[in-house]
Amino acid sequence: MVIFLDRAGELKDHMQAVTIFTTTWCGHCRRLKRQFDEAGISYSEVDIEADPSRAADIEDASGGFRTVPTVEVGERLLVNPTLAHVKEALSV
Repeated sequence: MVIFLDRAGELKDHMQAVTIFTTTWCGHCRRLKRQFDEAGISYSEVDIEADPSRAADIEDASGGFRTVPTVEVGERLLVNPTLAHVKEALSV
């Protein structure tokens, strides 16, 4: 299941920043980052184990779990998305 959360209402910019929240041991995170690279999607990465303050955002979005990968696109959080979900969020 993927959860789309719009945290600020209306999106302000068509060219939205992409951040992927990961851990070092997450195979799904490595696969999604590779797919981003192959698709030409620029992103920044946050390891939630190295930056626990950002883990709270993930817990809020996923019902209390630290689900990775979670991807922030603009003002939206996508919990455990596929590449297609991220591309869809970028096209909004």
